[in-house]
Amino acid sequence: MSRPSAKRAEIMAAMERATKTLSAQNLAVSQAIAERLGINVSDLECLTLARTAGDIGVTAGDLAAATALTSGAITGVIDRLERAGLVRRDRDAKDRRKVIVRPTACVEQQVPPLFEPLHCSMTAMWSSYSDDQLELILDFLTKVRDVLKAEGTALRTAPRRADRAQPRKSLPRRAA
Repeated sequence: MSRPSAKRAEIMAAMERATKTLSAQNLAVSQAIAERLGINVSDLECLTLARTAGDIGVTAGDLAAATALTSGAITGVIDRLERAGLVRRDRDAKDRRKVIVRPTACVEQQVPPLFEPLHCSMTAMWSSYSDDQLELILDFLTKVRDVLKAEGTALRTAPRRADRAQPRKSLPRRAA
C-alpha cells in the first residue's frame, strides 16, 4: 500500500481539525439558542426532533433512541419542555402506553426567529456552490452522520476499560 502524498496528509489533518471545530461551533450555537429558550442543549435537540416530526409527533422511546438518553432522562427532558410550554404529551390512540411528544403552537413563534439568522447565513453560503458540489457535500454530511451514529453506538455498547470502571480515589482534603 502506498503512503498518502504530503498534500493529502495535510488535507486530511485539516479535515480532522475542521470537523472538531465545527462540532464545537455547533455546540456553541445550540447552547446560545437553548439559553434563549430557557432550556438546555439536550432539551433543544429533543425539541428539534419533535419539531422535525411535526404534527405526527415523536414517541418518548424514539427520542431516547435518537439521543442515547435513558428513558428516565427523556422523561426529564419532556417534563422540562412541557413546563416551558414548548411540547405537549399525547397518548397514542392505538397504544395508550406510548407517549407522543408534539411541539406546541408557540414553538413556531419562538424558535424560528432564533434560527433565522443562521438559516440566512447558511443559505447564502450554500448558494456559492454548484448543484453537483452541493450533492457531494450532502453525501459527505450524510456519511458523517452515519459514522457518528455507528461510533456512538459502539462506544455505548463496548465494555468499559477496567481502569475506568474502578471508582477514582478521592484526594485527601487540605486543611483550611
